[in-house]
Amino acid sequence: MNIASFSFQTLDWSSIPKEEHKGETGVAYWQIQMVNSIRVRLVEYSPGYKADHWCSKGHIILCLEGELNTELDNGRILTLHKDMCYFVGDNNEAHRSFTETGCRLFIVD
Repeated sequence: MNIASFSFQTLDWSSIPKEEHKGETGVAYWQIQMVNSIRVRLVEYSPGYKADHWCSKGHIILCLEGELNTELDNGRILTLHKDMCYFVGDNNEAHRSFTETGCRLFIVD
């Protein structure tokens, strides 16, 4: 990742509105901040959330609260707990997320 030049700044996430994204089941709430071409998000998945699509976008995901399960297109399922993260590049393993308990994530993509 190349982080293009921009001035030092802080962000109060409480000032960023939440966008609702329905899953196959449950709902996700995204707060988005763009920094040049980098999308930075706080995302909350409701209990019982399951993504309605497979994703091939690269991400860096840190689990802040709860538990996130990610299914890869080869059938493997990986689980993140609080303070764990995963990294995947663009157009690598397709993946989709689900959670039984709900979770809160910090995502850079």
